[in-house]
Amino acid sequence: MRATRSNPDTVAKPVGTYSHAVRVETDDTTWIYISGQIANDLEGKLVGSGDLRAQTRQVFENLRAILEANGATFADVVKIGTYLSTLDDLAGMREVRSEYLTPEPPASTAVQVVALVVPDAMIEVDLVAAVPA
Repeated sequence: MRATRSNPDTVAKPVGTYSHAVRVETDDTTWIYISGQIANDLEGKLVGSGDLRAQTRQVFENLRAILEANGATFADVVKIGTYLSTLDDLAGMREVRSEYLTPEPPASTAVQVVALVVPDAMIEVDLVAAVPA
């Protein structure tokens, strides 16, 4: 087993001590663990203040970029965790998320939280992908 940490240039640099992704390669599967992503653009600025749909789209674009940098797609995602500071447009978030997930979606957890670390962030998503060797 080999673990590789990465911070692709296609997303904003992490703030603090963490990696955007950890890729774990075994004999038959490559596991990709992606840290929680908020709606930061490439420059690290929050997109869509007050707009859950816009933030959801940016989050999923960030996730796509990290998956692609690790040789994966949303079809490889097996588990997704969603953290929301508001449920005001839950239907909108689900609508945007469904544009990215395949017809056979992954296991999923969604929870409402009091707040996220970035004050205007409304959504954070982490995930796990499994790519057959």
